[in-house]
Amino acid sequence: MRRTRVHEEPKLASDVPISKGFSTANKLTIWQKSLLFNGRGYTVYDNSTGELIFRVDNYASDWRVEMFLMDSTGNVLFTIKRSRKKLSFLERWEVFRGEVKDQGKPFIKATKAFGVASCKVSSAAGDEYEMRWSAQEGWSRIYQMPAGTLLVAEVNRKLGKATPGFLLGKDVYSLSVYPGMDQSTAMALVMINDAMR
Repeated sequence: MRRTRVHEEPKLASDVPISKGFSTANKLTIWQKSLLFNGRGYTVYDNSTGELIFRVDNYASDWRVEMFLMDSTGNVLFTIKRSRKKLSFLERWEVFRGEVKDQGKPFIKATKAFGVASCKVSSAAGDEYEMRWSAQEGWSRIYQMPAGTLLVAEVNRKLGKATPGFLLGKDVYSLSVYPGMDQSTAMALVMINDAMR
């Protein structure tokens, strides 16, 4: 399979080299709006078909504490919760399958140190990722560990097709998910990333 280079991000002295991404990425459009009036959430479309594939609708003021990722029909795929621990400089998030009423065993954990624009992600299956972002430039990238150089998903501000270089708006993003990464898992990490900023 032919690999093509993804666009460069600013390099830091401590940063690892950027990998090349697959040209067969699944492209999704993320609109940071709920389908419900006055709700905070996301509406996610498949670029190739135009179909709605994910949605997040949340009326709660504490959306940064608990969120639900749903499919197009409203079935809850993941429950995403912030785990608070007293006197800790680490921000922790946990992802559970389905709609979780009681605390069970999460299948994904994300941990971020205070003041750092990156977080570590681990899954119950043993997969590990690092998520990095720039809130100012509007991009996020997920790399598979341990090397941290294989790009498996990325989010960028979405450009319009009619006018090259024209941004559609601050609430419209493009999510590219490369082979080997699950789309719903990538979207859950995007939601965590948004809450961490």
